Amino acid sequence: MNSIIVAVFFCAIGFATCELQCAHKELDIPKEWVDMDGVCIKKVRSQIEEELKAAMQYMAMGAYFAQDTVNRPGFSEMFFKSASEERDHAIKLISYLLMRGELTTQVSSLIKRNLTPKTSSWANGVNALKDALKLETSVTKKIRELIKVCEGEGAASYNDYHLVDYLTGDFLEEQYHGQRDLAGKVSTLEKMTEKHGALGEWLFDKKLLNGEL
Repeated sequence: MNSIIVAVFFCAIGFATCELQCAHKELDIPKEWVDMDGVCIKKVRSQIEEELKAAMQYMAMGAYFAQDTVNRPGFSEMFFKSASEERDHAIKLISYLLMRGELTTQVSSLIKRNLTPKTSSWANGVNALKDALKLETSVTKKIRELIKVCEGEGAASYNDYHLVDYLTGDFLEEQYHGQRDLAGKVSTLEKMTEKHGALGEWLFDKKLLNGEL
């Protein structure tokens, strides 16, 4: 408590003798270590938007299936989890740019467009799963395009080996596993609804909720 009082006292003295400084002078930090290609940086920033866009779409899916009139808690939980994963991907890419010395300016411009979900309701669980698979496929395609640019193709001036390895090993691995998982879920649910109708979707939802799928 005494230390707080002392700090406030010295702050008061400072305010009385000089103006409050809200910004530091420009720091003289060597820039040789900042070596990402400009075109590659632009594509990474664009991918951050794609991940956030996917997160918003999954949130809409989770909210739809959580409604009392739909009441599919298994679907809802799965889609909310997917939304968190997409958001985490965006955070990872932001952290990567920061690690490489980028993203020190114009941070607010990372999200430049409307992220409103394209779809907010689904006729059934099969349609929702198919939309999720299409969404993941689109994100995967964008990551592959990003990798091509950062490998030196197109306007990029050199191969960013570290970023390419990071995207290929971490992001693409997860994308391909996720796509295969969704494709399997579509197959299983279609078979269950074909044989059992609406009861099949209800049983599928229970299996999702219990972690059996």
